[in-house]
Amino acid sequence: MKIDIFIRAIFLGAIAVVIASCAAPDTRHHVVISTREQRLALLDRGNLMAIYPVSTSKFGLGDWPDSSCTPLGELEIAKKIGDHATPGTVFKDRRPTGEIVVPDSPGRDPIVTRILWLRGRESQNTNAYARTIYIHGTPEERNLGFPASYGCIRMRSSDIINLYEIVGRGAEVTIIDAPLAAVIPGMSPRAQLAEISRPNGNSSDRRTTAVSSR
Repeated sequence: MKIDIFIRAIFLGAIAVVIASCAAPDTRHHVVISTREQRLALLDRGNLMAIYPVSTSKFGLGDWPDSSCTPLGELEIAKKIGDHATPGTVFKDRRPTGEIVVPDSPGRDPIVTRILWLRGRESQNTNAYARTIYIHGTPEERNLGFPASYGCIRMRSSDIINLYEIVGRGAEVTIIDAPLAAVIPGMSPRAQLAEISRPNGNSSDRRTTAVSSR
């Protein structure tokens, strides 16, 4: 009897893995990151949904193995890590440690809250996945808007939670060394404000993110 239950559990687990692996990739959303402006734009079927401040690498741009640079070009979201984690939850090796860090804690610079692990689609960013390049939460919110990372794209916890809830695996991510307006049709170069609503469509639960032109 116990063997039958065990075999059934393995079978159901295998089915769940197959279903998850066959989930359709997110072709609806597109994330565009400007390293020049230190801003991230979220698009839904080509329409601008939100703009967030970010931090890319303080060591510059590139994708050399073992470097701390931010890669350019076309990438995709390969994995999502951190479902339902409390804001500020510290991750080490993509696992929650149980520690929670508040924004701008002195001397603390871990990966927190959520992780969107990126995979490169081009030769110029083919090492991104192996280099563990993420879009992730940071407690160093005071540095957002300036290059401050070790290769990843950093966001404030509330912003990465919003982004994480909307985008799915396979969503396109474009990282450019140019203004956002250079690749987003119809966007004003001086765009400063974008409004985002939760996926459940509740208009009363909206967050407005202001970003300065730089």
